[in-house]
Amino acid sequence: MPYIASKDIKHTDREITQKPRRILHVLGGMNRGGIETWLMQILQHIDRDRFQMDFLVHSTEPGAYDQEARALNSQIITCPYPSRPWIYVPKFRQILREHEPYDIIHSHVHLFSGNILRLAAQAGIPCRIAHCHTDTSAIATKGGLDRRLYYTWMKSWINRYATMGLGINNQAVAALFGSSDKSNPRWQAINYGLDITPYADKIDAAALRAELGIPTDTFVIGHIGRFVEVKNHTFILDIAAAVVKREPKIRLLLVGEGSLRSQIEQKASQLGLTDHVIFAGVRADVPRLMRGAMDVFLFPSLFEGLGNVRLEAQCAGLPAVISDVVPEEGDVIKPLVQRLSLSESADTWAEAILTWKNKAPAINQTDALKIMKDSNFNIDKAVKQLEQIYQN
Repeated sequence: MPYIASKDIKHTDREITQKPRRILHVLGGMNRGGIETWLMQILQHIDRDRFQMDFLVHSTEPGAYDQEARALNSQIITCPYPSRPWIYVPKFRQILREHEPYDIIHSHVHLFSGNILRLAAQAGIPCRIAHCHTDTSAIATKGGLDRRLYYTWMKSWINRYATMGLGINNQAVAALFGSSDKSNPRWQAINYGLDITPYADKIDAAALRAELGIPTDTFVIGHIGRFVEVKNHTFILDIAAAVVKREPKIRLLLVGEGSLRSQIEQKASQLGLTDHVIFAGVRADVPRLMRGAMDVFLFPSLFEGLGNVRLEAQCAGLPAVISDVVPEEGDVIKPLVQRLSLSESADTWAEAILTWKNKAPAINQTDALKIMKDSNFNIDKAVKQLEQIYQN
């Protein structure tokens, strides 16, 4: 065999480097919700030479993050009709065949993860992760017999087919996987990570308020969340009405979309709040809104896994009045957080909100940002934790 000089041997990058591990995330869609925003921040910060992330979505509508994800070399794969197994199951199997091989399936669809991971196991995918983003223990036994049977059935499939279960905290882990035993590495809590960089940008508050039609001398109560029952928009309007009785120069800034929006718009009109409520829709500039438009953040959720947007409020140095069912572990900067029971009246909540109107900031935003950067909720820590899970 003739000698071949090393300079004559050409290797492609793919030949001399290890192929990236391929991960398929399964979720409802790619809109600006808490799960989707977290996944996009993971995608932006993860080592994309080592990990290739794609997204299988149940929605047929374009998502707000679709274009950004594709720009980062991720595929958006549509698999609709999860409630129609005769359509969904063959389509899901077809997708796994056509896009193989995936090393990891990471499912974010709560109970339905049982079915996802069962199909992934049948397809021979070695690492199968169910991820619980909220503590649903309070509603686990509610609903009819069909719902309770479905809950039990899916949990049994998760227990059988998941090689790992992740939760936003130990309560979420216990709610979906039935165990929060820290000695069992199969079930783990993983912190939500937040990219704090946008909260350091310069903000022209006067220009932003002018853009939103908010007078400069107006006190603004902000809320960010989907228009769904758990976010408690009905009570938010009751609180706003109670505030207006005490202080007419207020605006309620509601950011988000959802199935209940028209119902909430109708109630705002019935309460005489039309001139006080701004329905801003879905926005990509949440840090800008928090820092430049809002004076206090209102968050009376019925339950939350963590309440990710409450972490963002703290990055903005924004005081928050929240329900006492929101997990306390997210109260990183306690002087900025006031907790109230949902059994308290709207008047009590209104009084709590108005205490922040003439109150000096508990901490300046620069210091708040530093505290959040050093906390367990920094995106870099979450990425490192996920990379270790994916690699192992």
